[in-house]
Amino acid sequence: MAATIALVDDDQNILTSVSIALEAEGFAVRTYADGEEALHGLDRQPVDLLILDIKMPRMDGLELLNRIRRTSDVPAIFLTSKDDEIDEVLGLKMGADDYIRKPFSQRLLLERIRSVLRRASGAAAAAAGQGRGADEQTITRGSLVLDTSRHACTWRGNEVVLTVTEFLILQALATRPGHVKSRDQLMDAAYDDQIYVDDRTIDSHIKRLRKKFKAVDAEFDGIETLYGLGYRFRE
Repeated sequence: MAATIALVDDDQNILTSVSIALEAEGFAVRTYADGEEALHGLDRQPVDLLILDIKMPRMDGLELLNRIRRTSDVPAIFLTSKDDEIDEVLGLKMGADDYIRKPFSQRLLLERIRSVLRRASGAAAAAAGQGRGADEQTITRGSLVLDTSRHACTWRGNEVVLTVTEFLILQALATRPGHVKSRDQLMDAAYDDQIYVDDRTIDSHIKRLRKKFKAVDAEFDGIETLYGLGYRFRE
């Protein structure tokens, strides 16, 4: 089935032009003119991907994603203005999987959408296609359990809800505990080649990962920073 995308923007021209382009590519699209309208609509009808403008009346995109992240890890892409670097960082800290700056080409947006959806479904598709057993779909590292077929994570038996990007970064670290992963290696693990992200983006994801684990275990110190080198998962 085609993925369903929620497009949230107060610019009617963007809602119209982008929804037409997405529907032409086979996606189902639901459009909302502001965050408050979207919050009510998404509560009744969940979607596979969010595309959120940051600056909107009544409820901006940052607040909308913050509320959605309380109950859902649905992938999200932010639309940001050209000079909104601070908002981009805030969005990534809140759990956005990618961002794209206005003005943007519809072709670029389609590439980003397909990339995020591939990352969201890749592990499950790989597991099904290869016919792997349950044990091979699970990574267990002490108190950490990662189910790669469902992108599910638990720590000491407690669920930790992660975004697609956060899960892929953690999976890259946990696959070889004790080994240092550079930021470049983590970028390769979490993003497609056509998406450029800088060091600050990876750092933001790591900070959010730690925050989520500390919410279920205040003593969590499983992700270690090696300054100038990168990160590693403690053995």
